[in-house]
Amino acid sequence: MAMFGLPHWQLKSTSTESGVVAPDERLPFAQTAIMGVQHAVAMFGATVLMPILMGLDPNLSILMSGIGTLLFFFITGGRVPSYLGSSAAFVGVVIAATGFNGQGINPNISIALGGIIACGLVYTVIGLVVMKIGTRWIERLMPPVVTGAVVMAIGLNLAPIAVKSVSASAFDSWMAVMTVLCIGLVAVFTRGMIQR
Repeated sequence: MAMFGLPHWQLKSTSTESGVVAPDERLPFAQTAIMGVQHAVAMFGATVLMPILMGLDPNLSILMSGIGTLLFFFITGGRVPSYLGSSAAFVGVVIAATGFNGQGINPNISIALGGIIACGLVYTVIGLVVMKIGTRWIERLMPPVVTGAVVMAIGLNLAPIAVKSVSASAFDSWMAVMTVLCIGLVAVFTRGMIQR
């Protein structure tokens, strides 16, 4: 362990063919910088978009994401590189419960906040149980077919919002098509660092 309780990361060995970076390894600086920028762009969209869709203040979301991520980083000793941001899981429920029309700050957000806080408390209790007895019971209770269906339901719930957003103008529609094409081409025709 290095200063402030953070690990001392060593440069990833190039002798291994695996693309997996171990918790105590790091990529060379140029790759780290590129992936850091990519990660920041990817997380920023969700961190700002989810609060806007629910009628919350995106500035507060960014602040709390930063505080939560720093706490998580220090609690795990820097061994789990994770970003704690906004969740899309609450968007549909908040919009349905408050009748939010998507403009400005949600005047009825207090209706949903109690439920969000209750979910946080349940999540904390489940986390404590997992720390105490492990994860095997969760894997039995929620096999991949269940968790996959939940993730798919979240995506399907958000799909109409995406379609509405890209249908606003011809430019938006073309930009959406170009984005999908670029992602598909990179995923299929590139290898190594670029494909990541």
